[in-house]
Amino acid sequence: MAKVSVIGAGSWGTALAAVLQKNGNDVTVWSIIKEEVEMLSSKREHLDKLPGVKLSEKIVFTTDLESAVKGMDMLVLAVPSPFIRSTSKNMCPFVSEGQLIVNVAKGIEEDTLMPLPDIIKQEIPQAETAVLSGPSHAEEVGIGLPTTVVAGARKKEIAEYIQSLFMNQSFRVYTSPDMIGIELGAALKNVIALAAGMADGLGYGDNTKAALITRGIKEISRLAIAMGAKAETLSGLSGIGDLIVTCASKHSRNRRAGMLMGQGYSMDAAMKEVKMVVEGVYSAKAAMGLAKKYGVSMPIIEQVNAVLFEDYPVKDAVVNLMLRDKKTEHEDMLWEQE
Repeated sequence: MAKVSVIGAGSWGTALAAVLQKNGNDVTVWSIIKEEVEMLSSKREHLDKLPGVKLSEKIVFTTDLESAVKGMDMLVLAVPSPFIRSTSKNMCPFVSEGQLIVNVAKGIEEDTLMPLPDIIKQEIPQAETAVLSGPSHAEEVGIGLPTTVVAGARKKEIAEYIQSLFMNQSFRVYTSPDMIGIELGAALKNVIALAAGMADGLGYGDNTKAALITRGIKEISRLAIAMGAKAETLSGLSGIGDLIVTCASKHSRNRRAGMLMGQGYSMDAAMKEVKMVVEGVYSAKAAMGLAKKYGVSMPIIEQVNAVLFEDYPVKDAVVNLMLRDKKTEHEDMLWEQE
């Protein structure tokens, strides 16, 4: 069908490469790590990050970025969010005018407060950028469990092209024009998932988790709408859908890191224990920066930042949330007048 390169050979990039190859596409996977490419080429399995998922002999693995980029119909950018800018900068000389780059990482750049597609466009202005996101753990996608995501692009035909390359009987893809809503839902849910993990680490129950998810999507929506997103996006797959799975799943690295912090680990110790990039940690400061810039209240994310960067006790952060000033649940609803 198409020539596709996945830039980044972590668990998510590897799982998406398997989906794309299964659909009949010619797939190349790039990694900057020589040992990783050698392992994938010889073992046909990512033994560290996606064990048990066997990869087709037809998938090509390489450390040569130029050969991975040039002449491809679609590039899937799957490196962790902190490396999006540097990888995009390195890709730029090899990207042709109008070449399609689909971002599948989730995050916001801390220094600039930029969503990832904006960073890609800044570093590779000649590219056409799009996003793919939703409730989709690599461990489940890799073994073909039913999963549903959303492809976002500025033009309908581009979103539908992405949909056509990825979609199959176990990987359903919807389309949307709301790229900013998809990106913010994807990035900010990781911060709420840290809070959900902290609650689990403290031994709190389902009531607490439900409160964090429900009020968390309220915070995410408030900021996203202020930045131009559509409310419908945040009630969809890349909003509440991704938030639920990331807050509740055993596969969630953000939830696991939060759980360890709830059990007394420091942020650095928790990240080392998880052994993968915990993107919520990188997005938390950026989320507070955006909240201040747009004048939006985000109390859960504010408390997560205090725990992460000010050594604030997790249990005290929960008390602060519970004892905030009295509020009405939905500010726009009208009371009956006497």
